[in-house]
Amino acid sequence: MQLKISKIMLRRTVLPAMLVILLGVMLWAFKQNDKDGDSKEQMLLSAIGTILEQKHYSPKTIDDNFSKQVFSKYLEALNPEKDILLKSDVSYLKKYELTLDDEIHGAPLNFYTDAASIYLKRVDEVMQLYKDILSKPFDFTVKEEINLDDDKADFPADDAARKEQWRKRLKYMTLDQYTDLLQQRSRNMNDTAWNKTDAQLEQMARTKVLTVLDRSFNREKLILNNQEEFNRYVNVITDLMDPHTEYFPPVESRSFEEDLSGRFYGIGAQLKDDDGAIKIASLITGSPAWKSQKVQVNDEIIKVAQGKDEPVDIRGYAVTDVVKLIRGTKGTEVRITFKKADGTTQVISLIRDEIVQDEQFARSAVINQPNGKIGYIYLPEFYADFERQDGNRCSQDVANEIIKLKKENVQGIILDLRNNGGGSLPEVVNMVGLFIKQGPVVQVKDRNGKPAILSDNDTSVLYDGPLAVMVNEFSASASEIFAAAIQDYKRGIIVGSDTYGKGTVQRTLPLGKTLDIFSGQTEYGTLKLTFEKFYRINGGSTQLKGVTPDVALPDPYDYLKLREKDQPSALAWDQLQKANYTQLNSDVNWNAIASDAKNRIQTNTAFNTIVKNEEWLKNNADKNYSLNLQDYQKEQNLLKTTVKQDDSLSRLTTPMDIQPVAEDRSKYYSNADSLKGDRYLQWLKNVQKDIYVNETVNVIQDINKVH
Repeated sequence: MQLKISKIMLRRTVLPAMLVILLGVMLWAFKQNDKDGDSKEQMLLSAIGTILEQKHYSPKTIDDNFSKQVFSKYLEALNPEKDILLKSDVSYLKKYELTLDDEIHGAPLNFYTDAASIYLKRVDEVMQLYKDILSKPFDFTVKEEINLDDDKADFPADDAARKEQWRKRLKYMTLDQYTDLLQQRSRNMNDTAWNKTDAQLEQMARTKVLTVLDRSFNREKLILNNQEEFNRYVNVITDLMDPHTEYFPPVESRSFEEDLSGRFYGIGAQLKDDDGAIKIASLITGSPAWKSQKVQVNDEIIKVAQGKDEPVDIRGYAVTDVVKLIRGTKGTEVRITFKKADGTTQVISLIRDEIVQDEQFARSAVINQPNGKIGYIYLPEFYADFERQDGNRCSQDVANEIIKLKKENVQGIILDLRNNGGGSLPEVVNMVGLFIKQGPVVQVKDRNGKPAILSDNDTSVLYDGPLAVMVNEFSASASEIFAAAIQDYKRGIIVGSDTYGKGTVQRTLPLGKTLDIFSGQTEYGTLKLTFEKFYRINGGSTQLKGVTPDVALPDPYDYLKLREKDQPSALAWDQLQKANYTQLNSDVNWNAIASDAKNRIQTNTAFNTIVKNEEWLKNNADKNYSLNLQDYQKEQNLLKTTVKQDDSLSRLTTPMDIQPVAEDRSKYYSNADSLKGDRYLQWLKNVQKDIYVNETVNVIQDINKVH
C-alpha cells in the first residue's frame, strides 16, 4: 500500500494549487490527443506520457533510450521465463525498439499489439508442446539439472531449443508433484485408495501439471485478448519511472480505494480456489448473499453478470479477478450463475450492499505477565475512509484501542507494524500525535526541491508510557514514517528487522469522465503518481535504507531480496536538513536497553538457528536443481526441513497468556458470525506463540525497570 490523499478528501477541502495544476494537465493531455481516428488506448497512453514527463517527481526523458528500456521490459513482462517467444520473434520486433517513445507521444500503437499477436501464436504452439511432452513418462533416474533463475535465461534460438527448455521445466514440475505423491502414499499405506504403483503416481503427477498449465495458459489467453494486455504494457512504462507509479484501470482503481478504506459494496461472500473452481468459502452474517438463503458454502461460481449485461464466463479466472467482477456500486445488481452441489445450475440475482472488512482494522489484546500487563496493538495498514464522515481511520481506531488498554492498566504498549505496507500520509501524522505532545513528524519535498514539514499540532498526549514498535522487511512507507518519528524523538524503541525502504509519496489522479460520483470511478481509471519524497525529521531518508531497528531480530526472509533497494527503477537516496524538534525520555538509557536485548537474543537458541538457516537459504537460493529423483529428494528434504524448522522456531513451545480486552470479548467468543469469531481466535493463538512478540515483551519490561 502506498501513501495517498483521497479524491473525496480533496473535494471536501480547498484543492492545493499543485493538484489544481495537475488536474488541468490531465484535461489538457486528453484534449490534445483527442483526434479523429485515435483509439482509446492511444489517447490514454499519450495522456499518461504527458503527465509522467511533466509532473512525476523525477521523470526520465521519454526518448530513444527510454524506448529501448520499454522494449526490453515489455518482452520480459510478456514472457518472464523466456520460454515462449523465440529469438527470431525478438529480432523481428526490434524494428520497434526506437519508436516506442513516439508511440507514447501520440504515434499509432503498433508494438504492443504486434508483440501480443506474436505471443498469442506462440502460446498456442507451447500449449500443444507441453501437452505432447506430458503425454509420455519422465525418467527420473537420469542425472541432469535445471536453473530456474529467469534473469539468467535467454529466449530460445529455435523450436528445438524451446522444446528442450520446456522438457526440463515440465520434468521439474512433474518431479515436484511426483515426490509429493510418493510422500502421501507413504503416509497412507493402509488406505486402499493409495495402493498405486510408482508408474501410476508419475502419471498422476503429469496430469496435475497439465491441469495447472491449462488453467494458467487459458487465463493468459484471456488477458491477451482483452484490455488487460494494454494495461500491462502501460504499467511497464510507468514502472520505469519508479516502482510505485502505476496505472489502475477502472475496476482496479475501485479495488485500490476499497483496500485503503476497508469498505466495499458486494455480496458478502468469501471465495476460494478449489483446484481451479471458484467456490464460496464462507458467508458474512447479514450480507446480501446470506440474506438470500440461496447461496451456500461450496457453491461454484460459473458466470458473473452486471445487471442485465451479458454474463462473463469466469473459467480460468483467479479469485481476485472474480472478486473484482462481483464488487461494484451500492444498490446495483449482480447476477451470478452457480453450480450447486447436486450438479444443477442456478442464476441468483443479488443487490450489492456495503461490506465492512473490520478484520483489516486495528485490534488489540492484553499480554499477562507475572509482574503486570502489556498491551498489544496490531495495525495491518494505515487505512483511511475519507468518503464517509464516520468512516474508519487508523489513527482514531488505534486511539480507541489505546483507551481500552489503559482501562486494563497495562504497563507498556507494543504496536505491531510488521507486514504493514503503508497507506494514508495524514493518518501517520495523526497517529504519531497520539504519543507526542506536538512537533514535526515528517518532511516532504516536491520535484522543485521545495521542502515542507508536516507536524502534529495537538498538544495533548493520549499515551505517554513505555512503547515498542515492531517492524520487518515488509513494513513500508507510512509504517516507516511512523517508526522513524518514534525513533528520532526517542519516544519508544523499534524492534525487528530493517524495513522495506520506500521513501516516496504517491497520489491518485482520476483519468477521464466520472462514471460513478459515489465511488469516484472514472472512464479510464486512475494514475497513481509519485509526487514527492518524504524524509525523517532528523534529515535522513528511508528511501532504499529503510529504518534500522534499535533491537535487531533475525529476518528469515532477508535472502529473498524483496526490498526497495532491490528494485531496478527505485529512486535514489538523499537527505534534507534536520527539522527543529526535541527528543523525549532523556532519563531512559536506550543504549543499555538495546544492549541487554542484544545479549539476550545472542544467547537464544531459536534466534541463533534462524540466523544460520537464513544464511544457508541465501547461499542456496540461486543454485541449479536436480532432475534426478534421489538427488531432488535430498535437496527438497533439506530445504523443507530448514523452512519447517524456521517456522517451528518462530513459535513458542509455551504460549504467552494473551486475552482479548474486556470490551472485545464478544468478537471472539459470542460473535454472530461464528467463522469471523473463529478467525479472531486463530489470530490470538498466533500472537500467543509468536517468539518475536515475546522478545518485544521482554524489551518493554526492560524499559519498565529503568523508567
